Amino acid sequence: MKIKFGIMSKLFLWYLILVSIFYGTILILFVHIQQIMNVSENIVNKNYRISSASKKMIDSLLWMAESESKYDLLKKEDYKEYFVAAQRAFEGSLTEILFLETAGDAADEPWKQLYRDYMAQLPGAGEGPEEGEAAKTLWIPETVINDWIQSISKARADNEQSIESQMRALNQRGQMAVRLGFVGLGFSTLVGLLGSIFLTHSMNRPLRELRRGIRAISHEGLSDPIHIASRDEFGELAGAFNEMAALLKEEERMRSDFISMLSHEIRTPLTSIRESVNMIAEELMGPINQRQRRFLEIAGGEIERISDLLSHLMQVSRMEAGALKIDLRPLDPSVFMSNCIVRVAPAAEARGITIKTDIPTGMPLIMGDPDNLQQVLLNLLGNAIKFAPPQSEVMVLVEPESSANGLKLKFSVSDSGPGIPPEEQSLVFHKYYRAPGTRDQVDGVGLGLSISRYIVEAHGGTIWVKSEVGQGSTFGFTLPALTKE
Repeated sequence: MKIKFGIMSKLFLWYLILVSIFYGTILILFVHIQQIMNVSENIVNKNYRISSASKKMIDSLLWMAESESKYDLLKKEDYKEYFVAAQRAFEGSLTEILFLETAGDAADEPWKQLYRDYMAQLPGAGEGPEEGEAAKTLWIPETVINDWIQSISKARADNEQSIESQMRALNQRGQMAVRLGFVGLGFSTLVGLLGSIFLTHSMNRPLRELRRGIRAISHEGLSDPIHIASRDEFGELAGAFNEMAALLKEEERMRSDFISMLSHEIRTPLTSIRESVNMIAEELMGPINQRQRRFLEIAGGEIERISDLLSHLMQVSRMEAGALKIDLRPLDPSVFMSNCIVRVAPAAEARGITIKTDIPTGMPLIMGDPDNLQQVLLNLLGNAIKFAPPQSEVMVLVEPESSANGLKLKFSVSDSGPGIPPEEQSLVFHKYYRAPGTRDQVDGVGLGLSISRYIVEAHGGTIWVKSEVGQGSTFGFTLPALTKE
């Protein structure tokens, strides 16, 4: 069973990874900072105090030796008091150092030995240091004091080396903490960036597929299934979209089949009706008066209009089924355009519209089916004449266009009509689509441009529209041109 990771799960997992890296880095930094603080505390509370106390001990010993020398020389009792005061200061500093040193630490052995030597110099040493003040006023030989000074100096130098060693360790741990902080910051930044790229890609890819499918439906009316491999909400959305597209395709097929069947079923009785009307109009059933003839002409015109509509419906059905037959042959663009303009000239003159052409000489030939391409151009010209204001102009243009696929010819028909809103321009080539503003003004069912698109694309070309509201419209199509070898 595959685990399903939704968008929220991916975001939460990414957030959890970033938080884990962040707090992991903080934890490592905290451990190093705690060790730095312990080393710093040891230096400040122990080594510095030992260094200060040892200096005081040396000063006290020097003071003791000086007091003893002056007493021997001057025999004043004050120097005994100075000696005792210095001796007490020495004892206090030694006691402080012994208190600071931890039990069993090899580093405190010189201080313990000094303490033992000092106690051995005092009368009544076996009775302990608490045996009266009189014992502490006795003189200590100068040679012993000098030995003690050397011992204290050596122990003090060892303490200074310990301070230096701890300071180096402190510096190394600080540098390591800084490096680890930068590594954690860089790694979290890298993970955040890669996670952002991954999440953006995992979201943008299905969104791009969905946009492609939606555009295919909006431009072509149908869409192939989109492929999204993710199992998150986008995958579910893609599945729902594919179901909708499949239903639309099936409904479109059923509608086309129904229209094809209906057109075929109507065509037979319509043919009978048309023949009957023609027989009556030709007075094969007896003479008719003018009023009857006028109504028969109206009926014949309506029958022809319905017959054209059925022909268009059946033509669309054949095109959708891929049954459009194209008889390709070389065509001269100028001759092709002139023939089409001649056919729509009466309709243009009836509305006072002038058709202007711009067809350069020496244009290359195109390969196409003259009947089908004529239907496309006649449809574009007919629409231009319908929507152009009376007494205006319709411009017909043919021009070469270079592309990566070779030389092409661009055919365009421009009018100065009401124009098409931007949101409707992608819909005008859909079947049965008619702009809301023209449904009650112009006849038709919205098949002409759809048929034209099928024909142009079957020739390997493209059909397009450019329009601005109030500025008119330009419809055109582009076809590959024949190039001389």
